[in-house]
Amino acid sequence: MEVLAQAITSFIATSAFGILFNAPNETLVKCGLIGMGGWLIYFLLNGYLNDAVTATLAATVFIAVLSHELAKRFKTPVIIYSVAGIIPLVPGGLAYETMRNFVENEYNTALGSAAKVLMLAGSIAFGLVLSEVINQVIRKVAKRKAGQ
Repeated sequence: MEVLAQAITSFIATSAFGILFNAPNETLVKCGLIGMGGWLIYFLLNGYLNDAVTATLAATVFIAVLSHELAKRFKTPVIIYSVAGIIPLVPGGLAYETMRNFVENEYNTALGSAAKVLMLAGSIAFGLVLSEVINQVIRKVAKRKAGQ
């Protein structure tokens, strides 16, 4: 039941951000589904592995690869899908808590949280770059198969 609640709320959040981002109306459901899929990967992997960084990386690669494929298929910019899909993974709440701890002079707690925020943000960036590499490899393999 918890997975269903996570799926519904992540779909709504991603679609709502698509509206704020001025994504075309015909892409909102697709954006929501990409964000929901990425969040479910994160949620399940984080629960199984208890490692948020690995779960974030896996979810980001999923989101970015799927964003590339949908962009090619529907002839829309990749950024529409990838930005909206990444939103549930952004560690905004943890970043807020980090800054609050700094302001309240709880430096030990703040430094630990800041390190986690940086690792999560880095895994999002690395996942986006890794998916671009995967996309380029897929294109080269497809060209070679078409040429033979």
